Amino acid sequence: MKRNKFALRGDESSLRTALAVLLLTIVLPVSLAAQTDSVQKANELKEVNIRAIRLSRRQTSSTPLQILSGQELQKLNSLSVADAVRFFSGVQLKDYGGVGGLKTINVRSMGTNHTAVFYDGVQISNAQNGQVDLGKLSLDNIEEIELYNGQKSTIFQSAKGFAAASSLYLKSRQPDFKNGESDRYRVALKGGSFGLINPSLLWQHRISKNVYSSLSAEWKYANGRYKFRSTNGVYDTTAVRTDGDLHALRLEAGFYGMLADSSKWTVKLYGYNDNQGIPGAIVGNVWGFSQRMWNRNLFAQSSYEKNIGRYSLMAAVKYSNDYMRYLNPDIVTTEGLQQNKFYQQEFYTSVANKFKMNRYWDLVFSADYQRNYLDANLDYFAYPTRNTLLTAIAAAFHFDKLDIQANLLNTIVADQVKRGPAAGRKNELTPTVMVSWQPFEEKEFRIRSFYKSIFRMPTFNDLYYTYYGFTILKPEYTKQYDLGFTYIRAYQQQVLRQFSVQSDVYFNRVKDKIVAVPNSTPARWSMKNLGLVEIKGLDINLQSEWQINDQLGLTAGLTYTYQQALDKEKTSYTYGDQIPYIPKHSGTFLGGLSYQKFSLNYSYIYTGQRYNQSANNIFNYVEPWYTHDLALHYNTLLNKKKIRFTAEVNNLMNQAYEVVTNFPMPGRNYRFSLTYDF
Repeated sequence: MKRNKFALRGDESSLRTALAVLLLTIVLPVSLAAQTDSVQKANELKEVNIRAIRLSRRQTSSTPLQILSGQELQKLNSLSVADAVRFFSGVQLKDYGGVGGLKTINVRSMGTNHTAVFYDGVQISNAQNGQVDLGKLSLDNIEEIELYNGQKSTIFQSAKGFAAASSLYLKSRQPDFKNGESDRYRVALKGGSFGLINPSLLWQHRISKNVYSSLSAEWKYANGRYKFRSTNGVYDTTAVRTDGDLHALRLEAGFYGMLADSSKWTVKLYGYNDNQGIPGAIVGNVWGFSQRMWNRNLFAQSSYEKNIGRYSLMAAVKYSNDYMRYLNPDIVTTEGLQQNKFYQQEFYTSVANKFKMNRYWDLVFSADYQRNYLDANLDYFAYPTRNTLLTAIAAAFHFDKLDIQANLLNTIVADQVKRGPAAGRKNELTPTVMVSWQPFEEKEFRIRSFYKSIFRMPTFNDLYYTYYGFTILKPEYTKQYDLGFTYIRAYQQQVLRQFSVQSDVYFNRVKDKIVAVPNSTPARWSMKNLGLVEIKGLDINLQSEWQINDQLGLTAGLTYTYQQALDKEKTSYTYGDQIPYIPKHSGTFLGGLSYQKFSLNYSYIYTGQRYNQSANNIFNYVEPWYTHDLALHYNTLLNKKKIRFTAEVNNLMNQAYEVVTNFPMPGRNYRFSLTYDF
């Protein structure tokens, strides 16, 4: 009990520190650095316009919206999308450690499968397990990241956009030519701890007046070796993680065009291939693991947009082909070493139609069709096929100070299998209502609120994985309630350039949660609907920018999240306990200082106490953790071309911590990068 009490005192102390920083941020907000060289000054108007657009989107959104883009992304100590989303409020990132460890996002405690990830407007899906590994999504070709709670605050979107409890939108870098250019290049090289070598190339080309192309290539290698400390109260050992190596290649091509009738089209080709070790749990004096995994992800997608008077059309189509091979040398079968191979194919198409009925009223009808198929080399495999039809009707009413949006989504899912019984047909109607209100004459302050009912289907693994056995499962049903406000104000020709605060209180209810439970033998599990979870939370997001003089600028931003995510199943022995891995208190702080061609950025991430099992007792207690990161950037010109050098120190205090129990995270580590734009 002594350890528990001590950890609780540490948690409260860290919380007081975070609140003190919050007050400091309110009293002394700070801003983005001034840009001093001639090229940056020439782009100043464009940067102001982009910032104004982003402010407008955040301010008028009917659902909570958080954005990272441009220089903000460049300044973060981030290698992948997973590293960047850690700085959003209301987010828990499940990280199994190292460069190659699995990294998934959990928004407002509803589970990873309730967050949809979109890349250039089309969802990245995984029918097999429902998870997207954000650690495999590089930031090298990402221009902007948006996180919406509920859904995107526009009715003109695909039916898929209405079909998740929260949405993460990733936007790739778009061709941008200046002064009659026909080609632009961006070459980058990153390296550092874990044996990291990460070169990348971006080539943007003007094919004709209205047609552009973009080619992005990246190679990433890391041996994944890092020291970690392991202790269980009996022994205290320093060991080296040796099973987190990664060898990955990404190729991406995009084509963008505009037709004579002002319609727009895009085509994107994407390929990713890796070979990696699988970091295992450090238990029972086992320090290394020999399992390996190979992944290959290919997709081609295309989109088309057209406006005809009061009518607008948006269409998309996608085909993806994914392969995963898992090797376990520790298990020998009659056919040799255990090797599981999985093959996924997906076809997806979407059409959205918008009708502008009058100046106040927009009406949208969207329809999506998706077909998923999973093949494997497992004995007695079901070989499932899933057909999904989504249709949505949505309306938006725009008045001087009031915006109202509502939509009704119909989901029809039908599974077919070649072996065993299928899960059957599901047909669900789920509504959403969103409101944004400007109560005063000043446009800086707005109140927003939304209600959303949605569900998530069981994955193929949930239903048909050979070692689980067939089980009839219901979808997980969620209801979300949110009330919040935004205050965003920009200042002209003043030291304080911008100050913003967003805050939301929310209540989520998750019913029929899908969990894995053991059967009579530990080797065979089954999936069941179990329990009810109720989540009460508070998110606060503060951002500020100051321009001290022509050469000195400062920035500061802080996020804070409080979440009470409780098991409310009355028959459960853990009734009233916090669900696993959800901290009550968490937050981040970002600060930056820029002077002439230099900028120094500091980030702090805090996660409070948690429990790794449903029972909230001392045996399942997980201590709070926090990290300090620093990054130094140097920007200059060589023959009028931009050069950027970055040096990063992550986990500055060399803290030993675990995001997931028995999966130790790296201690102090370093990363360097050199970028050349020409």
